[in-house]
Amino acid sequence: MKELFTLLQKIKENPVMYIDKPSITCLDFFVGGYLGQLSDLGSTPEGDPMEGFDEWMQEIAETNLIKSWARIILFLFPGERNAFYKFFELFEKFIEQKDNSGIQGSEDVLRLRRDLMFPRFDIYKEILGAIKKRPGMYLGTSSITRLDMVLRGYSLARREVGVPPTEPEKEFEGFQSWVEEKYGINSGQSWSKIILFYTVDEHEALHKFFELFEEYLNRNKSLELDENCG
Repeated sequence: MKELFTLLQKIKENPVMYIDKPSITCLDFFVGGYLGQLSDLGSTPEGDPMEGFDEWMQEIAETNLIKSWARIILFLFPGERNAFYKFFELFEKFIEQKDNSGIQGSEDVLRLRRDLMFPRFDIYKEILGAIKKRPGMYLGTSSITRLDMVLRGYSLARREVGVPPTEPEKEFEGFQSWVEEKYGINSGQSWSKIILFYTVDEHEALHKFFELFEEYLNRNKSLELDENCG
């Protein structure tokens, strides 16, 4: 998929623009959100370009443990930044070998994993509720940064395909400015970074996000009600 390769090159050259910083974990969840949404939209006719990469990395690491490619790279090359840049080198080698030998992973397993992580519905309307109940299932751990990366990848994929934003997606666009106003911050930091700054850790920040998001949605409903009554 040329789109992914082009996107990865852009992220490598300017990671701050897409995922805030050179981080293998942020890249992992951003790419997951991006590819998951493209798959749901039927825009991956050539298949998943990441297919088989997890298994390939397990062979590189000489381990039978079922771990994601990001976790394996981070283990082999400690440090989020170091692992981030190492990924591009490894992925290029993987693609070369895949083209030469026709490496294929289990399509059934990959399809099941995609369906579990990115069901075919609006991520802002329904999947946020699922993540709130079971963050570990969707994010691996309670992390507001991982949630942010998934949402960014999801939205970018939809924009690239030319899918108009849904009403819940449009509504979410105002969350950034609302958080800035609530905390009195106008520094250009993302909503996730602002919330994380005012909480103890990623876990508490994710919990706080859902509190704030519910408050934000209720506020919008109240404003709509006032406008209709007026």
